[in-house]
Amino acid sequence: MTVLSLKHCRRLVSLAVLSLMPMLSGCLFVTDTSRMNPDVFVQETAPVFNYNNVGSIPRQPLPPTPGSINSRPPDLFRSQFQQHYGPPSTARPTGSGLSPAYSNNQTLGYGLPVSNPLHRVMYDQLSDDGHTLPAIPYSRVDPRFLRQDVNYQTAEAPGTIVVDTKQHFLYLVQPGGKAVRYGVGLGRDGYAWAGRGKIQWKAKWPRWTPPDEMVQRQPELASISAANGGMVPGLNNPLGARALYIFKDGKDTLYRVHGTPDWQSVGKATSSGCVRMLNQDVIDLYDRVPQGAPIVVI
Repeated sequence: MTVLSLKHCRRLVSLAVLSLMPMLSGCLFVTDTSRMNPDVFVQETAPVFNYNNVGSIPRQPLPPTPGSINSRPPDLFRSQFQQHYGPPSTARPTGSGLSPAYSNNQTLGYGLPVSNPLHRVMYDQLSDDGHTLPAIPYSRVDPRFLRQDVNYQTAEAPGTIVVDTKQHFLYLVQPGGKAVRYGVGLGRDGYAWAGRGKIQWKAKWPRWTPPDEMVQRQPELASISAANGGMVPGLNNPLGARALYIFKDGKDTLYRVHGTPDWQSVGKATSSGCVRMLNQDVIDLYDRVPQGAPIVVI
């Protein structure tokens, strides 16, 4: 057997063992350094179902692990939430603050005109902490998943974040039966936890750090280990421009709300990640909610 084939065999064995290990990193589980290549990252996080049929795809929650923080399937918490508060409001958006001059324009069925100048501003190129985020081609995003003000009747207090994993929406509850609604993409980890928690801390341009156990199994990740400071923040970092870390009863749920460089994944199910938002949207959410803000995931 040649040296090359030995290396190949070792790599196959290590990947096989790795596939049996539980998720340790919280949201993103790097199995290959090529994940740091933005082209590979986009390919691996490509949608796993049709863009126009988001609501028709059945969810497949992760199997529960007895005694773990993820042991309760999301749909159980959803049913309890809705029994107590009723189903979420399905009222149309209020128009995202558009003036009456736009009220006679043709709409897309969500209370928004076909051409919304506010979205051009919301998703334009943005300079932030030394980074320049490219403009998002919002006309190629399903308008349901663009940031907008909506009617949202709920018993949750203003300032509460509600993540509806079935509809791929994140609501920031506002006074007077309103909410700011954002579209979110959900990776496999995004269905792993449901319940009540709080935003224990927030980070601008977060570093992503694989756990030490992963680095031991994959020495090629040593350059971004905790000892070396993790993966440098930037446009290609899988956590995007902001990350909000969710804790419950003082313990890390390993569940994150974070930005993503892959704008096409918002509103869809993807192969990795927790709750991912358009970078411009996660910056907006970050600025609106304080550390300690309550969050409900259903």
